[in-house]
Amino acid sequence: MKILVPVKRVIDYNVKVRVKSDGSGVDLANVKMSMNPFDEIAVEEAIRLKEAGTATEVVAVSIGVKQAQETLRTALAMGADRAILVVAADDPTQDIEPLAVAKILAKVVEEEQPQMVLCGKQAIDNDMNATGQMLSALLGWSQATFASEVKIEGESAQVTREVDGGLQTISVKLPAIVSVDLRLNEPRYASLPNIMKAKKKPLDEKTAADFGVDVSPRLEVVKTAEPPERKAGMMVGSVDDLVEKLKDLGVV
Repeated sequence: MKILVPVKRVIDYNVKVRVKSDGSGVDLANVKMSMNPFDEIAVEEAIRLKEAGTATEVVAVSIGVKQAQETLRTALAMGADRAILVVAADDPTQDIEPLAVAKILAKVVEEEQPQMVLCGKQAIDNDMNATGQMLSALLGWSQATFASEVKIEGESAQVTREVDGGLQTISVKLPAIVSVDLRLNEPRYASLPNIMKAKKKPLDEKTAADFGVDVSPRLEVVKTAEPPERKAGMMVGSVDDLVEKLKDLGVV
């Protein structure tokens, strides 16, 4: 079974994001970029399925700027077999929208013929949470979102999903799209020998034009702003004072 894993290059989750003074977007100058954490979990799960003998090949794919090669090399160092980079933008600040990404991935799926696409449930930069669902619609494949456990049983996948009321287990027929949540696993660190080996693994480079997909943005970012600063708290002398304050605030 071949597994395709889309990965996205985003600002590292440890970095404090800075908004440009003119409000036109996020400042990316000299900012550390990394693999989207949810995608990293998807890569780890695909590798575990291969180590268990369930999967035979893991292919990582990234759609964006040329610098996403670094993200793909990280996936290869973790254990992916090969990678595909689809260059769809020259400007690192341009975010390829979910529909365009899904259309390109659909073309990649047609070429690669995987039995499963494992992807992060969302990217931490735009929080769209839409690409997996759109890809499922374009391909007409089964989908399982927010996965916290994945088991392959014959021609189907048993997926435990995180929902508002707790956990839900569903069975989807393969081929399928599965988007993963945080509690699925803990990604491994790439060892130095594997980082060196990753440099020799195949990484094919294509463009959005090769797939005939228009990546022109349909959305316009009007303004980007910092979240409001948290208001200062207040000290109270006793529980009775606390209750009175909460009553004044309308909390109780």
